Amino acid sequence: MKQAQTNTSLFSRLRFILVETSRPGNIGAAARAMKTMGFSELVLVNPRFADAAEQAEAVAFASGAQDVLGSARIVGSIAEALIDCNFAAAVSSRLREFSPPVVTPRELATQLSSQSGLNAALLFGNERFGLPNEAVEKCNVLINIPANPDYSSLNLAQAVQVLSYECRMAAIGDARPATDIGFQGEAAGMAQVEGMYAHLEEALVAIEFLDPDNPKKLMPRLKRLFARTQLETEEVNILRGIAKQILQTLRR
Repeated sequence: MKQAQTNTSLFSRLRFILVETSRPGNIGAAARAMKTMGFSELVLVNPRFADAAEQAEAVAFASGAQDVLGSARIVGSIAEALIDCNFAAAVSSRLREFSPPVVTPRELATQLSSQSGLNAALLFGNERFGLPNEAVEKCNVLINIPANPDYSSLNLAQAVQVLSYECRMAAIGDARPATDIGFQGEAAGMAQVEGMYAHLEEALVAIEFLDPDNPKKLMPRLKRLFARTQLETEEVNILRGIAKQILQTLRR
């Protein structure tokens, strides 16, 4: 395999190759699986239909990943699909007598992420027959997805999704995407929280929910409950507002 200059990002170094795919819908679904995980390079080797990526079924199953589908290259051989790659992994549920080392998707993803010099390709076979032995034997590793041994059949797009997910997680690590969803207020200070506890205790005594002569462990349990929530200033203010309203109502 010819070695080319590499981009350090795994999202730019990883190629998905579908070999002799029969159903255009599977090609579209594979494109969608790739895009959801941030990958875009798709190569088709001798698909059943020459215009497979343009067929209505493929476009429908791509469901928003038409850019990945539209940029897919169609080639006539696996060798052509692997040009510029220096590492290839065959994906198969069927183990072979003569095959390269067998690894899990996670092991492969870790290797590809940690070795920035690898321009890698993942090979997926025909829906019915899988990859031919000669193709598997030319690869560096054989990927076996550890599915339920009593029913280990994944369709093509599912296999692409598993591999693309593992590669994404290896590439981004534990980083979480920035989001504006949810509340991210200022954390309440210790004095604010203690003031809220005192105010809340006063209200609970006023409504006779808490007996000051026999408090048992009510307040310690409430404090433990709120400690798990990592209270924010606005939340403390809400709770104090509730306590204040209770006291005001009782005094009327």
